[in-house]
Amino acid sequence: MRNGGSGGGGVVAVASRCRWRITLTLMVCMMTATSEGCGPLRGPSPFRNPRKLKPLVFQQHEPNVSEFSITASGPPEGRIDRNDTRFMELVPNYNADIEFKDEEGTGADRLMTQRCKEKLNTLAISVMNQWRNVHLRVIDGWGDRFGVSLHSEGRAVDITTSDRDKSKYGMLARLAVQSGFDWVNYRRGYIHCSCKSETKINTRSMGCFTGDSTVTTLAGKKPMKDLKVGESVLALTNDGQLRMSKVLLFLDRSTTARTDFVTLVTDTGKSITATPTHLVLRWEKAERSQIWNANPVLAKRIRVNDTLLTVVHHSKGLQAERVVEVRHIERQGLYAPLTVDGTVVVDDIVASCYAVLDSQRLAHWAFLPARMVAAARASFNGFIWRLAHPLTSGAPDNLVDNNDPPEGIHWYPRMLYAISGYVIPASWMDSH
Repeated sequence: MRNGGSGGGGVVAVASRCRWRITLTLMVCMMTATSEGCGPLRGPSPFRNPRKLKPLVFQQHEPNVSEFSITASGPPEGRIDRNDTRFMELVPNYNADIEFKDEEGTGADRLMTQRCKEKLNTLAISVMNQWRNVHLRVIDGWGDRFGVSLHSEGRAVDITTSDRDKSKYGMLARLAVQSGFDWVNYRRGYIHCSCKSETKINTRSMGCFTGDSTVTTLAGKKPMKDLKVGESVLALTNDGQLRMSKVLLFLDRSTTARTDFVTLVTDTGKSITATPTHLVLRWEKAERSQIWNANPVLAKRIRVNDTLLTVVHHSKGLQAERVVEVRHIERQGLYAPLTVDGTVVVDDIVASCYAVLDSQRLAHWAFLPARMVAAARASFNGFIWRLAHPLTSGAPDNLVDNNDPPEGIHWYPRMLYAISGYVIPASWMDSH
């Protein structure tokens, strides 16, 4: 109930401050939480997130596709010169923790897109954390140049460390990948990094499935676009068991937005289609161990001959299937359901409900408040249902909300990604 008096405004203000304190406290706890190392489907958690970073090797690029691929930085959009109207969209980077070579003395190397600036600043912090008294050094940024190059769009930078120690360059490249650059290449004497265009919807921060992707409900297979909040779908539990898990909400949903997807095809013909930053479960052997783990990996990191966890319906079990093909497509419609267990079986392949952050454990903790609120709302709806049906023994297991879920990114993941630095473009936010 809304209180029109001044006292009500004070209560609202106090409640608002409390919510933010609780949220920040949860974020601190999540960032300091330790991860458990355990075998797949054996111990308390089948998920494993390796912490040891592996340097790139000379001439290696990540991801292992062309820089202009839609799953990397995307195709060039045209050179930006000083007379171009798009030149005003480039922003200067005056980060004191980054050295800029600036051979021409014009400050051109400091100009870049906002997305490139954010990734570069994140990388600068990682470099200082990795090596004492070493800073990130930019030797080439934007330039009014000819030829096909993302440098001329402010979407690429060439970097080294401030001490020019080439033995560090492999790890520098890996740190660039971890910092969110969409394409990183270890070249002779420097690291080349580039970003997607901010005018493309594939710069959005959420990960989703297509509307034609199918899930297994109590009534059988159903397209993702027809899935409702309150329905139960097949999912993988924390202890490695398959069970029906209730859909609490949609983290992201859009019937009109178009974006890039990755389709992973297995050797038995099964396939899953998800946005490049969505998590799928790769079945792999732990480092220095014979134990196999279900390791959550971004879809864009999956390669041919990797193995995915799939569902065998006749035996109601799981098996690992080898990826034989990776395709890149564009589709309309984005759907990202959140289940109680944080996983969902899509087209008979096990996937996470989460994206962007390549840690199932941390993401599941981060969305604990959202799951608690949704569960409390479901319990309240069940209570109301029982009041309206006093002669019935109990409320059904699934009180389905037959209304279409709201379009756009749910407010809770939007807040989390804003706090953690994954900025959603304002132009996209306004359109939703």
